[in-house]
Amino acid sequence: MGRLTTHILDTAHGGPAPNVDIRLFSLGEARELVTSAATNDDGRTPNPLLEGDLMTGGSYELEFDIGDYFRGRGAELADPPFLDTVVIRFAVNGNDDYHVPLLASPWSYSTYRGS
Repeated sequence: MGRLTTHILDTAHGGPAPNVDIRLFSLGEARELVTSAATNDDGRTPNPLLEGDLMTGGSYELEFDIGDYFRGRGAELADPPFLDTVVIRFAVNGNDDYHVPLLASPWSYSTYRGS
């Protein structure tokens, strides 16, 4: 079985983004909260978001509360902030490892499939 992990890099300040709340939803017949976590000092969740028997194929969404993070850093934000909750929708097959990082600033974000 595979596993799903994530981390957040603050590209505006050049380092990891700690204390960001993250939620993972499965997108089956209904959108269902699977788990939630907060990033550690290295911008990573302390454990994989999915692994073992919980890692099933399908579509998912990750929500990152990046607006709260940048407010907490005292970043100058628009009112309302351009980015508040970043949502990444993706699909997995359940057998492979997936790493879905978020690279973010108050004005932009990107992601990719890592390993």
